[in-house]
Amino acid sequence: MTRSIALFGTGLIGGSFALALRRRHPDLHVVGRDRDLEAARRALELGFIDTIAGSVADAVRDADLAFLAVPVAQMPGLFAEIAATPVPADLVITDAGSTKGDVVDAARGALGTGVARFVPGHPIAGREVHGPDAALASLYEGRDVILTPLVENPPAVVARVHAAWTACGARVTRMPVEQHDRVLAAVSHLPHMLSYALVAQIVDSADAALKLGLAGAGFRDFTRIAASSPEMWRDIALANRTALLAELDDYIGLVHGLRGAIDAGDGGALEALFDKASRTRQAWKRGEMP
Repeated sequence: MTRSIALFGTGLIGGSFALALRRRHPDLHVVGRDRDLEAARRALELGFIDTIAGSVADAVRDADLAFLAVPVAQMPGLFAEIAATPVPADLVITDAGSTKGDVVDAARGALGTGVARFVPGHPIAGREVHGPDAALASLYEGRDVILTPLVENPPAVVARVHAAWTACGARVTRMPVEQHDRVLAAVSHLPHMLSYALVAQIVDSADAALKLGLAGAGFRDFTRIAASSPEMWRDIALANRTALLAELDDYIGLVHGLRGAIDAGDGGALEALFDKASRTRQAWKRGEMP
């Protein structure tokens, strides 16, 4: 059982992880470290960390689990600091990065053989708000968490990370790194790019105020995720660029076809596309897979 956590990143994802585990294990000790000292202080006020670490060494000194809940662009530097720090022999490291290929490359480059203690992970959960005040103990209940274990990971190390997420109420699945990045590019990264793009298109138009003033539920639902952390999504887009570009190219091709059908007045083609999408969306909502 995890008894002490080094929490790197005290916002929504890290804070929710600490709160969820603490609800299951009240005696859990959590040391927090955040590049934003005000965020760490707020996390301390909210009670989901016990102390603020002044350094990486302070954070991991007595920890048996280190949770890296920072933007993926910060991971290489953090791995390098951990590699230069004496750590407990039983320390296991995991992360919450939305991309895995770049994170794994950074971990292998910095940790060397120590990468055996790193189990890559990604909780499929979030909110459009961020920071310590957004953290929820219930965020991961019934939500999917993907682990992408490495060939270097001993089974017992993977089991510890799996158990931590299960204690948070999550459903844990496992898949290869490459499959994770390809799938998430389609169902997470691309939707965020489209949502940001639509809001940017409207706000740059001459009658932006009128459009936004009349926007209804459809606009609200589609653009909710455009309120997410710009820094985090910048990093994700660049980190997973190969898979994301492939999805963007496919989407652009579909949009060109849609434009052509509208321009040609081809109602049959439009209805066929809309019907296919509508039936798929309804089936997915019922938990049915195509």
